[in-house]
Amino acid sequence: MNRFSDIVGQEQLKEHLENAIKMNKVSHAYIINGEKNAGKEFIAKTFAMALQCDSRQGIEPCQECHSCKQALGGNQPDIIFISHEKPGTISVDDIRTQINGNVAIKPYSSPKKIYIMNEGEKMTVQAQNALLKTLEEPPEYVVILILTTNVNSLLPTILSRCVVLNMKPVQDSQIKKFLMQNMENPDYKADICVAFARGNVGKARLLAKSEEFDKVKEEAVTLVKYIHEMELNEIVTAIRKINEYKLDVNDYMDILSIWYRDVLLFKATHDANHLIFREEIQYIRKVADRSTYEGIENIISALEKSKERLSANVNFDLTMELLLLTIKEN
Repeated sequence: MNRFSDIVGQEQLKEHLENAIKMNKVSHAYIINGEKNAGKEFIAKTFAMALQCDSRQGIEPCQECHSCKQALGGNQPDIIFISHEKPGTISVDDIRTQINGNVAIKPYSSPKKIYIMNEGEKMTVQAQNALLKTLEEPPEYVVILILTTNVNSLLPTILSRCVVLNMKPVQDSQIKKFLMQNMENPDYKADICVAFARGNVGKARLLAKSEEFDKVKEEAVTLVKYIHEMELNEIVTAIRKINEYKLDVNDYMDILSIWYRDVLLFKATHDANHLIFREEIQYIRKVADRSTYEGIENIISALEKSKERLSANVNFDLTMELLLLTIKEN
């Protein structure tokens, strides 16, 4: 189901798109800017379905008409998804063949011809200049939706010809409610996913469904619980295991960061009610009792430095060894 009412948060963005439909003032081009997995594609598909719906009542796509069923099945001929062969680049040829080359052909069966381009930040300068030709004089039936994680990667000439809609972090309480009601997550698991998601509903949803995330979380927590008793060779083995995970290594780092923030919070307040890992209170109390405030802050700082090093492509094994030795020493 793709409905505006299913979009969690993003009230201003939703209101803008709903008003555009209601007042029949749909722009020829939109940029939806937001984090990876934030729900940009869901919003774009919902908007496209609503514009093409054969029997829409009000604003929501009906989900039942021929057009909606085609869209839900991914084969609505007038909702076109731009693809690109090179994983890191949307080339000038991609734009010329998939947009410029057929934009003059009228919609097959719908009022609009809608192009949805994911990963718009991957367009080369040449590709953006090619797209500009269509944006400058688009046919009245065309709507182009550019989804991007980095609006600043787009040329000012592109930005000036599009309506830019920025997604905002969603409140933790809204994400938790969504996970508990829609995905039937228990309270404690929803809290952990919310802590990691940092306002990103899509990321929270992915983590809630991920069996690997649960496994990685358990192993990361086991590591920090027993690291003071581990020998160097055991730490090296743990590092190799981390490198095997398909999960983003930043998520692994965030698990460790949240654990030590819990330790710091408990040391300061002696209150377990606001901890993310409150089911591990026995171990959190133990670490809080034997650590100084300075030592815990050193670990949290080392975690942030490690993330920066890894994003700069510093050797993974060396970065992790330094980090885990810092944790062991503090």
